[in-house]
Amino acid sequence: MTDRAIAVVRAGALTTIQDLGRTGHAHLGVPRAGALDQPAHRLANRLVGNPASAAALETTLDGCAIRVRRAATAAVTGAPCPVTVDGRPAPWGAPVRVRPGSVFAVGAASYGVRSYVAFAGGVAVEPVLGSRSADLLSGIGPAPLADGAVLPLGVPYAPPSGTDVLPCPGPPRELVLPVVLGPRDDWFTTGAVRTLATGGYVVSSASNRIGLRTEGPPLERAKDGELPSEGMVLGAVQVPPDGRPLLFLADHPTTGGYPVVGVVPERHLAAAAQAAPGTPVRFLPHRA
Repeated sequence: MTDRAIAVVRAGALTTIQDLGRTGHAHLGVPRAGALDQPAHRLANRLVGNPASAAALETTLDGCAIRVRRAATAAVTGAPCPVTVDGRPAPWGAPVRVRPGSVFAVGAASYGVRSYVAFAGGVAVEPVLGSRSADLLSGIGPAPLADGAVLPLGVPYAPPSGTDVLPCPGPPRELVLPVVLGPRDDWFTTGAVRTLATGGYVVSSASNRIGLRTEGPPLERAKDGELPSEGMVLGAVQVPPDGRPLLFLADHPTTGGYPVVGVVPERHLAAAAQAAPGTPVRFLPHRA
């Protein structure tokens, strides 16, 4: 393997390789996958001179540590966290030059959930169906990082880009989610829609890349039984048998039989990716 590579010293709770996802395969049952917080992923790539489509690392809660084999430029965005090189503090949200053999470490998120670690040239694992993203639902793409794994880097694209102000909002203290009602809101009572808007939900610790689960009052059904499986879209708010809303994220199944009360527009999903367990959730249901 070329020395243009990185070695995983500490993989963390869950660190995956993600790009912008594999679109166009839902009809085959393949989710999009890709970075959950795409604005943060794009920014990390921009800081190191990569195109937005380059693959980077997505950490979950407790970061990771990487040893570089050749001098490399790295940057961390997303959830704020301590960054070090060989134990010495380094900037978050800015390009950092890392010398050969040094360990670039990303610590636990100060708040929020997911940090993004980009290296100049991108993580150059083999693409699957046009993407280097790990899909935890289907198992397509590279496996989550493990201690000792070695990952190739591509050739740097362009010089790193500094910035005076990061155009990236911080993780939410309250997650506010507009919900366009439908297509199956008629499966719920009028009172259920009021409950959705006023129920005082919080993010559940059972949330993952597939979906953001909530804790709070159940939504009352107006119809019994279940639907035949139908297509599911990114941002769908599905209501399983326990009645608690479930927001589908990047690794969501492409079909499902539980009714969808509404859909959250994609531009609001980055905030959902950074909402830690216990974060208050306020749904804002409305008609299209």
